[in-house]
Amino acid sequence: MAAVKFSAMPAGIAVRTSYARIGARRVALATNAFPSLLRRHRPYTVPVYDYALMTEPLTDEQLASVGWRNRQGFADSANQFHYVRLSADNRILWGGYDVVHHYRGRVRAEHDQRPATFVTLARHFFRTFPQLEGVRFGHAWGGAIDTCTRFSAFFDLSHDGRVAYAAGYTGLGVGATRFGAEVMLDLLEGARTERTALEMVRRKPTPFPPEPLRSVGIGITQWSLARADGHAGRRNLWLRTLDRLGLGFDS
Repeated sequence: MAAVKFSAMPAGIAVRTSYARIGARRVALATNAFPSLLRRHRPYTVPVYDYALMTEPLTDEQLASVGWRNRQGFADSANQFHYVRLSADNRILWGGYDVVHHYRGRVRAEHDQRPATFVTLARHFFRTFPQLEGVRFGHAWGGAIDTCTRFSAFFDLSHDGRVAYAAGYTGLGVGATRFGAEVMLDLLEGARTERTALEMVRRKPTPFPPEPLRSVGIGITQWSLARADGHAGRRNLWLRTLDRLGLGFDS
């Protein structure tokens, strides 16, 4: 049941969904990659697509050849990084690298599958695990995540403190959304806590520019990050400028 609109009432907020109209004294918005119901927040996030593969279950011999004894999850340290996990039934989840932005930030089901990215991920997988050559992938998928210019969550209030908002997790929300929920509850209660005193809670990121500048800027940044990965991490003038402005992962 998706919320499509909300408005102020004398005693709270009216939220209209595709099925009903609901009244609440306070509202916590967590729309992630989808357009914010607060129009003024829409320039702060864009949806990008991330993709992953998962192997068939590994045999004991295959798992032993990898030497993955303690089942730690890990990621590499590149700008265009891969993340890797081992499932309970000994499948390797291999994701990341490509991050795809569609013009005007369109979120559509057909974007969830991208064969060209799956081919790239498979090639990188076997470069990392050459001893698993011949292993098949049982699953391949993708989905939209939201990102903001500082690549970490931001927060805000509206409607006289009756609506709280959190977004911009940039793919790091699985662990961080619990913290985000606690921040929103603090804000809705008007409580001053260690969480609400944080600069990341008090300040919002720089908004994205309108199209077509948005897509051009994202494209230049992705090209620059890939170039840095291919040149021992050396950052070009564009990335150094973003660093000085407090934009990106190094913000």
